[in-house]
Amino acid sequence: MATMGISERRATALAGLARSAFRRALKSENAGDPDAGLRAWLRAYAKDHPRWGYRRAYHDARAEGWAVNHKKVQRLWREEGLRVPVRRRRKRVGSSTAEAPQADAPNVVWAVDFQFDADETGRAIKIASIVDEHTRECLGGIVARSITGDDLTAHLDAIAADRGLPEVLRCDNGPELICHAMADWAGEVTGIHYIPPGAPWRNGYVESFNSRIRDECLNITSFWSLTHARVIITDWKKEYNTIRRHSALGYRSPAEYAEICTH
Repeated sequence: MATMGISERRATALAGLARSAFRRALKSENAGDPDAGLRAWLRAYAKDHPRWGYRRAYHDARAEGWAVNHKKVQRLWREEGLRVPVRRRRKRVGSSTAEAPQADAPNVVWAVDFQFDADETGRAIKIASIVDEHTRECLGGIVARSITGDDLTAHLDAIAADRGLPEVLRCDNGPELICHAMADWAGEVTGIHYIPPGAPWRNGYVESFNSRIRDECLNITSFWSLTHARVIITDWKKEYNTIRRHSALGYRSPAEYAEICTH
């Protein structure tokens, strides 16, 4: 180029050399990491603001005069290990007062669980179900926007007034079930057995019931309102208890089996 006075494009074509390779600086000419200054700035930034992420760092870097785009800031942020860890909510675990015995008779073990759905407006519907593990009966349930521990204990009192209390109540570690209201309600009268977190199969009877109501009722019904949901779900539970035959009960309905049960 200097001797013959030709352009860079012509010279690199004659030499068989890519123009990008010609323009790239040799490693020997690089004193070090070209991003060392920005890396140091990002480390200092993360130290001063430990809960801020790379997006804020990008905008602040541009404000301070760094000519860099957000993708480069994200890459350097990740390479420097400056990712902000997600603070996960601590999972509370209930303290069991009894081991769950084998449900070899009615009113030995009741299982409680919750599931959710929504109406046509998108508002949440919370469903509580209580199942006798021996007779497979759905003893009751609440359908509401929200269900507190006091709501649940009041409903359990209503069921116990008709059937008596179970020996053990089996449930998971939901906030409504490990609250003080539940502990005060059980007291020394009824034991509570909390299944280990992340092990829904340890509460298999009510989980099986939940899958049935989900498949046969919730998934095929569009609820107009909370009142509509209460009517439809209550009717389905009545049908489940009195008409729907259960294979584990010799293809009898739970109510029919409970009537002839001699335990």
